Amino acid sequence: MSAGGEAVRYERPVSTRLFLAVAASAVFISVLTATMINVLIPLISAQFEASAAQVGWVVTGYSLAYAIGVPLYGRISDFFGVRGVFSVGLMGFAAGGVICALAPSLTVLVFGRIVQGIGGAAIPALAIVSVAKVLPAGERGAGIGLIGSSLGAAAAIGPVVGGVVGQFLGWRALFAGTLVLALVLIPFARHVLPNGGSAGERNFDLIGGVLLGLAAGLFLFGVTQGQGAGFGSFSSWGSFLGAAVSATLFVWRINGVSHPFITPALFKNRGYVAAILVGFLAMLANLSALVLTPLLLIEVNGLSAGAAGLALTPGAVALALLSPLSGRLSDRIGVRTPIVAGLSVMALSMLFISTFAAGAPAVMVSVGILGLTVGMAFVQSPLTNAAAGSLPDEEVGGGMGIFQGLLFLGGGTGPALIGAFLAAREEADGEAINPVYTLDAAPFSDAFLAMALALIIALTAASALRSGMEKKKQSEPESA
Repeated sequence: MSAGGEAVRYERPVSTRLFLAVAASAVFISVLTATMINVLIPLISAQFEASAAQVGWVVTGYSLAYAIGVPLYGRISDFFGVRGVFSVGLMGFAAGGVICALAPSLTVLVFGRIVQGIGGAAIPALAIVSVAKVLPAGERGAGIGLIGSSLGAAAAIGPVVGGVVGQFLGWRALFAGTLVLALVLIPFARHVLPNGGSAGERNFDLIGGVLLGLAAGLFLFGVTQGQGAGFGSFSSWGSFLGAAVSATLFVWRINGVSHPFITPALFKNRGYVAAILVGFLAMLANLSALVLTPLLLIEVNGLSAGAAGLALTPGAVALALLSPLSGRLSDRIGVRTPIVAGLSVMALSMLFISTFAAGAPAVMVSVGILGLTVGMAFVQSPLTNAAAGSLPDEEVGGGMGIFQGLLFLGGGTGPALIGAFLAAREEADGEAINPVYTLDAAPFSDAFLAMALALIIALTAASALRSGMEKKKQSEPESA
């Protein structure tokens, strides 16, 4: 039932292939825009004669807007339909691209990136939501896998495109290019995306949504400040305190109003909560490893930045190729088996790097990262399928928005926490925690061991996924 008391219905796309192509292309563009800019920070810093901290807001501003927007868009689509909200997000993303391409100063560029983040947050969030809403359970995993494949491909290609185009045409050309692609997609999105929404009253809980967005944004800001100023700084712990207060008020709000932003029963859904916990920890470990690996190869192995980046390429390619396969597999055999297998491979890969690869030749590290991303390919799509399958129809938008938002926070939190742990171990200058390790990069061995521990905890949480999916399957005939 919808918030207004009537069933929520979503029409089948005019063409499933075109629908998936548009959703996957939009995700590709948004992720490409996010990843391509990181390699251009030195060029932007030189042009505007700004410090590293000032230019860092080009990335931070986008991330904060993204963190706030992702959990909100899913619920908004429950009331106003995916098509309209997705199209508005694409237009906001394009508008931010215009501002960035023409920015006369760093301040305007940061503003453009914030606008891009506000619009861009709708794209991956609603791409997944739309697949979950319009495709039946037997096809949903394959669709989610295609979205995951586009995400992996964009993450792999983004830094390369950013480096090549930025070097020859300048960083403004990158924003102009993605702007054109976004504008081309808007009419297609208007044609093929689902347009169902609440058939009854639109009692949207704006206050609850704002509190949730504040909690996510302040938490990520605290992590960002912790990386720069230290987690003991007021800007960091003050932000965490603000996030905790906002989260507490959000819980109080959804338990005290007749039409909450999301129903409290959602967090009593064992399968859904397990999917969130598994996803948060898997993303924390995955992104931390991808951030620390170049640092390991540069500091310990003496590789150049470009050569260190190449070590990640096989894994990114594997993620792009295997995500559709794992999605289809979860449709056929269920979600729990591929997720448990993927988490096991990820944990073993982190243990391999911690024990044998940290401080060894670069090819050993690359093999470990390949194992990590192969495992992630078998976690990412089935896990999203598990989260969607555990939700009643009227909660899909809001539930998947929160799920995607917490995955994003896991990815943002991990590198900061593991980076701080690495710095502490370097300062301690002691023996490796891993008793089997015998090489000369003990702090990195310890950091990868910590990531393996996070994945072992995720494996434990994955035991709750089966019951959540079974509950959904039993209720599906009633939720048309």
